[in-house]
Amino acid sequence: MEGTRWSTLSPLLDELLELTGHSRARRLAQIEGSDPDLARELENIMALEEERPDFMSQPVVDASLFAPQPDQEIGPYRLVEPIGEGGMGQVWLAARADGLYERRVALKLLRPGLGDVGLHARFTRERQILARLGHAHIARLLDAGISQDGQPYLALDYVRGDPITDYAQKRALDIRTRLQLFAQVCAAVSHAHANLVVHRDLKPSNILVTSSGEVCLLDFGIAKLLDQQDQVTVDEITRTGSRTFTLHYAAPEQLRGEIITTMTDVYALGVVLYELLTDCKPYGLTRPSDAAWEEAILGGEPGKPSQVAARMARDSASVFDKRRARALAGDLDNIVLKALSKLPEQRYASVEALAQDLRRHLDGQPVHARAQSLGYRARKYLRRHALGLSVGGAITGVLAVSLGIVSWQASKALKEATRAQAMQDFVVGIFEGSGSSDSGQGLDVRALLDAGVTRADSELSSQPQARAELIGLIARLRSGLGDDEQALALLDRQQLVLDAMGDSAPANLRLDSAALRGHGLRELGRNQECLDKLGRSLSVAQDAADAYPLPAAEFLSQLGRCHAALNGRAVARDLFGQALQLRKAHASATALSAESENDLAMLQLADGRPDVALRGLREALGHLRYNGGEQNALGAEIWSGLGSAFQAQDNTTEAEAAYRQALNIALARFGASHPRTSTIQSSLAAVLMGVGKLAESEQLLAQAQDSLLAQWGSDSERLATHESLRGMVALERDQPAESEALLADAIRIWRSRGAMDGHAWDLCHLAQAQTELARDQQAEANRHECLALLKATPNADAIPAVAALVQAALDRNDTIRARAWLAQLPTDTPRNRPELSLVQARLAQLTGEADAGQQIDAALAQLPDDGKHRRLRWQALSMQAAQACLVGQRDVGAAMRDRIASEVQLMEPEHRRQQRRLALLSAACSAKGQAAKG
Repeated sequence: MEGTRWSTLSPLLDELLELTGHSRARRLAQIEGSDPDLARELENIMALEEERPDFMSQPVVDASLFAPQPDQEIGPYRLVEPIGEGGMGQVWLAARADGLYERRVALKLLRPGLGDVGLHARFTRERQILARLGHAHIARLLDAGISQDGQPYLALDYVRGDPITDYAQKRALDIRTRLQLFAQVCAAVSHAHANLVVHRDLKPSNILVTSSGEVCLLDFGIAKLLDQQDQVTVDEITRTGSRTFTLHYAAPEQLRGEIITTMTDVYALGVVLYELLTDCKPYGLTRPSDAAWEEAILGGEPGKPSQVAARMARDSASVFDKRRARALAGDLDNIVLKALSKLPEQRYASVEALAQDLRRHLDGQPVHARAQSLGYRARKYLRRHALGLSVGGAITGVLAVSLGIVSWQASKALKEATRAQAMQDFVVGIFEGSGSSDSGQGLDVRALLDAGVTRADSELSSQPQARAELIGLIARLRSGLGDDEQALALLDRQQLVLDAMGDSAPANLRLDSAALRGHGLRELGRNQECLDKLGRSLSVAQDAADAYPLPAAEFLSQLGRCHAALNGRAVARDLFGQALQLRKAHASATALSAESENDLAMLQLADGRPDVALRGLREALGHLRYNGGEQNALGAEIWSGLGSAFQAQDNTTEAEAAYRQALNIALARFGASHPRTSTIQSSLAAVLMGVGKLAESEQLLAQAQDSLLAQWGSDSERLATHESLRGMVALERDQPAESEALLADAIRIWRSRGAMDGHAWDLCHLAQAQTELARDQQAEANRHECLALLKATPNADAIPAVAALVQAALDRNDTIRARAWLAQLPTDTPRNRPELSLVQARLAQLTGEADAGQQIDAALAQLPDDGKHRRLRWQALSMQAAQACLVGQRDVGAAMRDRIASEVQLMEPEHRRQQRRLALLSAACSAKGQAAKG
């Protein structure tokens, strides 16, 4: 191929490879219209790429011809000898070629002949990551650039040393010295995490130890910047990509293709620590194939390091191995196995937490890691067999233990309170997860909780504080199950106990109770009641903030959310800010800070600033990932917020992806029947309806229906929103009778609650359904009320509604009514709005105005070629087709009509009403156009 031809083809090929499906086909068709031969060449190249996915990344000539050679100059450096090679690049020992100073460096280059854009991006990302890291135990970036022949390079510290495991084995280091080396590794990785960098490929060969005993962490080639989400899509946020990690050190979530967080590095450090302490890898495989490794990482349990060392001691009779086995037993076994937990949330919350536990061990202090207790093993067993077991017996035991713990706590010394709290947290963890079962077990759980309250009343009658604490705990568990009415009833019961205690009732217990009450009232839509009841305790929270910062912060957050729900955003912003400061000042509450950041970001969204909201939500997500991961209620809430922010930007692709991520977390965390899951399903359904995925939208709404009815009843505003969505989906699916029934039910609820002002569009949609059912008189009345409500609502945009009403009149060829609707607009209404220009052009077309074609062309020119305006563009193009037929160019018009119909069928095959509507707009091509031509 000639160079000039390739220069034409190459940018077009890059453009097409970035597109998929319909977008690619449409762009290729455009190219074919101007250069059929070029389009054919592009199709052939892309076909080869589909048959051989590595086709585009293969060099066009033998890469070895261009491989770097000793003494070759790359930028200001002269290559000395190769010292390493990986999947992405080569590393050379190099020296300055210009003689400015004497220094040897490790020069990292991309492997010659690679054309993979992804590898270039990874190389660039490694440079960005190393530029932000500066730590004594991380190889420094000294220089970076591109040589004259286009070869990118990174100049790094040249480190002479051995992999950490080899270093320890060669010198037969004792356990204490090995742990001191590992502490240096933790310091380096912790520094990276503090700069929002996850390494993702920690292994001994990337951790070198110099002859002086200094650790140096290398190779950030597949590391991830957690704070660069502004530059990527949701797919990039959540994607792990191709397998670029090292299998033996990979965490289970990497193999499953799940989200990568700092916990992934904690797992890899656990593997390195296991190998460093035992000279063996975990799992003790007899057939160490890749498949066996994957199976072990995903489902196997590593043996205790001390047991591995004991077996080695028996085999070798080595005194060193016997001492090692004794040294590893107990704390170190527990620390290593905690780091290697299958679930990220069961590992150490951070690398620093792992390092602190190791320091406590070295200092002879108690460590946080504990052996797997009976309760822990039972929970693991229940998780593995969640669908096959009744949890009644287990929960009965837990409740009994919980009652015993609370009673026992009242009489034990203060030093044991931490243990009691940990047991309570364990109980809460079981019950908050119990909502994930959909096999009818929930009834057993609720009955047992009720029995627990009865026992608390009888067995703890002489211990009011313990009784109040237990009732509060059970109220929280009820709330976690979605039983907010029952939780509120329990809080009323708890309040009687607290009131009887008078001044002896602890302030933190009162604050916890009030905060949980605020949550329940808000979930039930009783926002004014929330303000009234929590407002009475605001001074208590502010007075107690120094002594009890976290309960006070939670109270302020709940009160702020109730203000926000009633549009009191200024007050809410102040309360959220106070909560954030309290949480930031508390070392153990960094994950809770993400909750306050989420609250503040959602206020920005409510203020109409989705860009600012997105930045805040991404920051909150980054902090949540850094402090325990996102597979929890807050993670689902943040992802749902991201979906709302993307939706506000009309970015339906990213909104859909974010809501799906939120739904995945909610399903895993709460189960399919939980109200929070149902809320996310409804949000996702709304987005899917907007992009024409009507069947899936309808399915999600049906799944959410029962939960919404059970939680909020048949007259709740949440159900009204849900019914409204279902009605709109039915209307778009060309099911007007079903749509009418659903929308009428939603309007009934809005009217009963005096809330019609914010839901005028339901009346407009109901009118559309009634028109298609020939209920013209009812439809006309609803149209008038819809428009009147919109015009009376401050800041409401009536133009889309008027345009829809005009279109409905024109669909019936009622040009008089169409003009009457247009006259309803205020005189200062801008007439260049796309939807308004479109209906005015259609009116001109139907009344035979001479410039109708020009008006249609002008209306089409106003419409961007994007997803938001896709349907309006189809309407305009259909009108163009009809105009061509009306002026005698029937063949041209018919071809345009068929092309539009094919595109609609391809992109929105479920949207029957849209297809019928476009056929109506271009009907002239089968009737009047033919007559005009004759």
